[in-house]
Amino acid sequence: MREFTVPAMATAPQVGGLADAVYDHAAEDPQRAALAIKDERGQWRDVSALEFRDQVLALAKGLLAEGIRFGDRVAIMSRTRYEWTLFDFALWSIGAQVVPVYPTSSAEQVFWMMHDAEVSAAVVEHEDHSMTIGSVIDRLPRLKRLWQLNDGAVAKLTASGGHIADDVVHRHRLALTPDSVATVIYTSGTTGRPKGCVITHANFMAEADNIVARYDPVFRSKPGEQASLLLFLPLAHVFGRMVEVAAVRGKVKIGHQPVMTASALLPDLAAFRPTFIQAVPHLFEKIFQASRRKAELAGKLGPFEKAVDVAVRYAEAVERKAFGKGPGPSASLRVQHQVFDKLVYAKMRDAMGGRCRHAMSGGSAMERRLGLFFEGAGMRIFEGYGLTESTAAAVANPPEQTRFGTVGQPVPGTTVAIADDGEILLHGGQIFAGYLNNSKATHESLRGGWLATGDLGSLDEDGYLTITGRKKEILVTSGGKSVSPAMLEERVRAHPLVAQCIVVGNDRPYVAALVTLDTDAVSHWLTMRDKPALQPAELVRDADLETEIRRSVVAANTQVSQAESIRTFRILAAQFTEEQGLLTPSLKLKRKAIENAYAVEIEALYHN
Repeated sequence: MREFTVPAMATAPQVGGLADAVYDHAAEDPQRAALAIKDERGQWRDVSALEFRDQVLALAKGLLAEGIRFGDRVAIMSRTRYEWTLFDFALWSIGAQVVPVYPTSSAEQVFWMMHDAEVSAAVVEHEDHSMTIGSVIDRLPRLKRLWQLNDGAVAKLTASGGHIADDVVHRHRLALTPDSVATVIYTSGTTGRPKGCVITHANFMAEADNIVARYDPVFRSKPGEQASLLLFLPLAHVFGRMVEVAAVRGKVKIGHQPVMTASALLPDLAAFRPTFIQAVPHLFEKIFQASRRKAELAGKLGPFEKAVDVAVRYAEAVERKAFGKGPGPSASLRVQHQVFDKLVYAKMRDAMGGRCRHAMSGGSAMERRLGLFFEGAGMRIFEGYGLTESTAAAVANPPEQTRFGTVGQPVPGTTVAIADDGEILLHGGQIFAGYLNNSKATHESLRGGWLATGDLGSLDEDGYLTITGRKKEILVTSGGKSVSPAMLEERVRAHPLVAQCIVVGNDRPYVAALVTLDTDAVSHWLTMRDKPALQPAELVRDADLETEIRRSVVAANTQVSQAESIRTFRILAAQFTEEQGLLTPSLKLKRKAIENAYAVEIEALYHN
């Protein structure tokens, strides 16, 4: 078994919990801008450390007044917004446990999570969420309280707790130990029913504090400039939640944005001007492809492609120098880079507020060339890897030696090992306590303190991890050939016109694929070729479009043997969506659900 360890840079405190940071920071530097929130006019207003502490304390008193007690589990069903962070730290102040619920969850999913976690109260964003819970409330006898953010929940709870002394909250807070449970986060459920991951205050502290210490350039920013984060990934997901905790503990100013579309994000990026963001690779792909389409419409595709090439070559030269394998960018490359920085890269940075120099990416693999482009354009993306069970990132690329195309080295305090069958095993202070009410699954996942991830990977000589697939997703053709679909899907999806790709072939004579289209990219493609707008049913039969998609399939096939290659594919008229139950909330493919939904189309791939 090959393994690699990075020593811890921070150790979890022996006493206290996550909420202590809010109270400590208010005492140390009460006027520091801790968060920012939009006012009625849509303008960002700073919230000081003292103001936030007072709001957390007042809300904690209100929760006590309404009957929430130490150890109670309270669900939060909402998009990413200021009040979520407020409730997190108020609930942690009184020793309650938070159960995040995705705002898009179905009634049955909501029922299962709230029933399994024995939730006694819930915070929802709006009336629709209340109705979702209302439809299953007769099966949730333990649920006694329901508060709605859009109906003044914070103000009502604050008023309820006015008569309670501050000291009552502090007594609850001081009773917490690092081993106390902070949250129960349910897995996305790509296979089977979601399981509740029990994550302690110590898990969050070990994870967040080591991330803050290791990524000091991100969390400290430039002299005279406060580091700031625009948080838009779902706080119901462990990645968003970990960064929320790390930002609070690292004294980074946080703003929240609930809508992850370009039209909503770009104005807030420009106004809030974050120094770093967290996102999934799909968002960076969207940013890049939108910039490319804009250049093509302006008749400047040639210069844009040249700028991309220069950025990639510049970043590769910097990468080689960092590993002692080269002198860095040549003089002529530096000159070209400076020219394109003014013409192309600076405009991309300006669109993101002009100060965003770092990003953290996780959830799925990022193509090496895309990471190199953003690096060359002046924004370093730290790609990482982790699970809900590891409190988010267990592995991430280090600031001074980023190896693009890998997910990096273990974060401090973590050991990564590769088992004999290629499975990735993790060990460290951030590894969860187990699954709620599921000792069988806990025993299967935690083996002598090691977390068996179910993912496959390899470690290079410097301890950099590359993800190669997932054990449960390995396809075995009827000829006995084992195929990992992830790499093929990633390569097909790299084509600008492709939105999603799923590779099939289990117990079949050969590998095939279903492909969905990026609607914005296809509209642009039609415009540039003077083709009329086509209905989806017509579009999937367009010969020129099929030829374009075939190029992406051929490119993917160059990476594998003939027996593993995609022999045939079908373009679908609609994308896979979360609403159809075909994607998880973190946008991962639900393979079994897709194969069931498109059984006819898949069958046709083998009988044409």
